[in-house]
Order: sequence, then structure tokens, then C-alpha cells
Amino acid sequence: MGMSSTPPARRLRLGLPRRVFSQVLLMQLAIAAGVAVLATGLFLAPLSDQLDDQAMRRALAIAQTTAQEPQLADDVRSTPASPDGPVQREAERIRKATGAEYVVVMDRRGVRWSHTDPDQIGGHVSTDPDRALAGEEVMEIDEGTLGRSARGKVPLRDGDGDIVGAVSVGIAYDSVRARLMHAIPGLFAYAGGALAVGALAAWLISRRVQKQTRDLAFSDIAALLAEREAMLHGIREGVVALDRAGRVRLLNDEAQRLLSLGEEAVGRTPDEALGAGRTADVLAGRVTGTDLLTVRGRRVLVANRMPTEDGGAVATLRDRTELEQLGRELDSTRGLIDALRAQDHEHANRMHTLLGLLELEMYDDAVEYIGEVVGDHRATAEQVTEKIRDPLLAALLVGKATVAAERGVALGISNRTRLPDRLIDPRGLVTVVGNLVDNALDAAAGTPHARVEVALRSEGRAVMLQVRDTGPGIPPDQRELIFREGWSTKEAPAHRQRGIGLSLVRRLAERQGGSATVGAAPGGGAEFTVVLPEALADAGAVPALTVPSAGPTAADPAAGEESR
Repeated sequence: MGMSSTPPARRLRLGLPRRVFSQVLLMQLAIAAGVAVLATGLFLAPLSDQLDDQAMRRALAIAQTTAQEPQLADDVRSTPASPDGPVQREAERIRKATGAEYVVVMDRRGVRWSHTDPDQIGGHVSTDPDRALAGEEVMEIDEGTLGRSARGKVPLRDGDGDIVGAVSVGIAYDSVRARLMHAIPGLFAYAGGALAVGALAAWLISRRVQKQTRDLAFSDIAALLAEREAMLHGIREGVVALDRAGRVRLLNDEAQRLLSLGEEAVGRTPDEALGAGRTADVLAGRVTGTDLLTVRGRRVLVANRMPTEDGGAVATLRDRTELEQLGRELDSTRGLIDALRAQDHEHANRMHTLLGLLELEMYDDAVEYIGEVVGDHRATAEQVTEKIRDPLLAALLVGKATVAAERGVALGISNRTRLPDRLIDPRGLVTVVGNLVDNALDAAAGTPHARVEVALRSEGRAVMLQVRDTGPGIPPDQRELIFREGWSTKEAPAHRQRGIGLSLVRRLAERQGGSATVGAAPGGGAEFTVVLPEALADAGAVPALTVPSAGPTAADPAAGEESR
């Protein structure tokens, strides 16, 4: 037998809406309404007291004016209490003239001599008259035979100043309440206007909050903040957020590690936190571009900066030190392989020459030839490695010397050359040197006394590279055009594009905060100058990983081919 069940009824859930716009609007309206109600209540309470006080003072003033009538005191002494007596007539005249509820004149025994109800004349007053008969002026709200009223009581004196009775004047309390009720609609109108203005202000504020929060719920914003914190402190890239004034407002854990900073950097500018230098310039946006290379301590960082809608910016930092050892070993191996490839053709020619000498049984000449070749090569290698300590760059120049000799160009190393083995980006410098040397060989080949000279020297952490040739030189109006990508005076081969090498040289130099220029060499030809301000690591520091370049591999001789 089957069993059936019905799902329980869904409970109606009451509460605030999820959208921030609606929640803020409701809260603002509630606050505005509460303030309006509170202000109305705070105004009504003293207003009621003020109306009561005004009614009592009015009653007292009428009583004082009535008591000052000199004939009234004489009539109380000389005439009996009667509805037709002079006291009753005078009291009624004053009551009608002032609009009071009643004007009661009494003698010292508290017996009424006047009243709005003639039947009450001659009877004892309903409230205690002792204070007024004792010479005191009294203001009060009290119950009497005519109901609740605001009263004023004063003593009645004769011409000698003796108290002969008292005067009691009442203002109907209903008239006081009517004045209060008459004031309430106007008060509510003002309160309603204030509430409407508050509602409009609340709506405008809510709309602004809606735009700024992208109409997300508070729970969504809280979740996004939690996710942001987890992401920022979990990723392996440094993140630095700056406000519109250029001050640091956020540093994640990786950024603090890479920049060697702590939380004290928050609220300070990059210049204040890091000191003057390229790293501060990159973070502050004074240096623009993508994948900007900068040095911080022993680390080489690649930085990218993205502006935000609020006028600030977010910079990301990538560390290039973790794979430093593997990268340097790989680059060294590539340099040696490319240098051997460059020497292959000349080596084959020398072997053919040696084979011919042996076949001709010219053994002494063969021994002498081998000695000359080995001695020349050893002398060239020793000359390069003595001045250039970086093995990758030294291997490149040794290989280029062989290529230059095959093309009938003498490649020399300037006596000014001194370069320690502390290059931060050896692969980048190899790309620069390789392209400039190949460009110089193309220009000098076929000229009388063809020669290319390379000078590399360091000053502190800066490296200056100069490459001179004996070619035709570069006209002044083309010295900037040659650094444009795709510009060349030679027809491009079918297998690849020309006009890349020199543009790559300038791009690599500018990424490291340096420059690449060209001018006229002494004696004719062209002289290329590249300045890299932060190319060397501090003494004792470990050189960092090279930054891959966008283009042909640095050590490949073919990567440097460039035409002028």
C-alpha cells in the first residue's frame, strides 16, 4: 500500500529586502520618520505647557484689573450678595468684555458675591481661597463648579489697603485645548514637509549607494570582501593598491615580501615607503608600459599598473628570482651552442685545409698551421673572458668574432671594456649586444678596413654599451626611424621579417629604465649607445632571473640580423 505525504507549507519570511538600495532607503525613511515624530512630540509637550501658562497669566491679569476697581471693594462691604447687586453687574460686565469663563468676587469668608450662575451667589466657593485672602496672587489649573479651568486669584483691597475679599477669574480649559488642537495640523504639515524632504534625500543617497555597490546585497558585499582577502593573500603575485592621491592603501603578503615592506607603508606614497628610484616611479605611474622591469634589493620584479575608476591604481608584481639558477644555466648552454654553430663553417674550412696539407705530405706546414689557428682562437677567447666576466656574453662575443672573421670584418673589444659577473638580466643584454653586433657587421662588411668595436663598461649598477662600425653611417633624419619595428633598407628574406632587431634593442633598454641611441662614430660609420641604469646586482647579491623578451632568442645569431 502506497504512502503519500504532502510537503510542509512554506513559511512566510518577513524581513529586510536583500538589495542594498532597498535596505538603505527603508532605513533612511525610518530614521526620517522617527526624527519627525520625535521632533513633533518634543514640540507639542512644551507647547501645551506654554498654552496653559498663557491662559493662567491671562486669568491673573483679568483678576488683577478687576480687583483694582475701588468701587468693587466698597460694594462688597456695603451691599448684600445678590444676583441683582452692583458686584454681580460689574463682574459680568468684565467677564463679557474679556471673554473669561467666569469672574467670581468673594468676601473674606469665601462667600460668592458674583457668578455666571446666579443661583451660586451667596454660596461658598468650591476651591480653597485661603492663599488669595492671605494676600497672595495665585495661578493654577483646577476643577470647579464650571469644570476644569485656568485660574487666577488675587486679593481684593479697599482704599486703605485692607483685604476685604478676593477675585477669582477662570479661563475655560476647552479654549486652551482648542488652541492646541488648532496648532497641531500646521505642525503636522511642517513635519510632513520635513519627512518628504528626508525621504527625497534618502532616495538620492540610496541611488548613489546603489551605483557604488552595483546593486549588490550586503551579504554579497561581505562575501566579496572575504573572497578578496583570501585571493589577495593567497596568490603568488604581489598586489599594491593606491588611492587617487597616490598613497598605498593595500599590500598583500606577497607584495610585502617582494618589496620588503610592512603594514607601515599603508597610507604613504611609494616614494615615502620605498625611497626614490625606478620601483617607486613604476608604482606611482611616472613610468608607463607593460611588463616593466625593476629591481628591489636582490630581486628583479616585473610590474604592471592598471588605473581604477576612482582615480587610483592597482599594480601587480611578479618575482623573477625563483628560477634564476635554472635560467642562467639554460642561457649559458644556448650561448655556447650558438657560438659553436657560428664557428662550424670556419672549422670545416680549416679541416679541409689541414687535410690538403696532410695529403701533400707537408707535415711541418700542417703543424705550423694548427698552431696558428689554435693560438689565434685562444688569444681571442682569453682577451674576451679577461674583460667580460659573464660567461654567456663572453661566449656570444667569441662566436661573433669567428663570424666576423669569415665576413672579412675585424671584431675588437675596446680596452675600456670591464664588465663583472653580476648581470641581473644577462639574456636581455645578450639580445642587445647580438643585434647591435650583427647590425654593425652588415654595415661594415665590404668596406675598406672593415672593423667593428664593442665597448662594455660598468659604473656602479649601470652598464653602458657602445658598438662602432666603419660602415656608411646613418643620416641624421633616419636615426629615430631605424628603431621603429619593421623599418629596414633591405628586402626581407622569405623565411622571416626584417626591421625587428633595433626596435627590440630599444624596447629592452626602455623596459629596464635605460635608453638606446645612435650617432656618428669618430672617423665615420655609426655608433650605437645603450645605457642600462640598473643592469648589475649589488655586490654579493645573487643575479636574478632574466625576463623573457618578445622576439627571437637572444643568443641565436640569426636573432640579431638587422638591416639599415
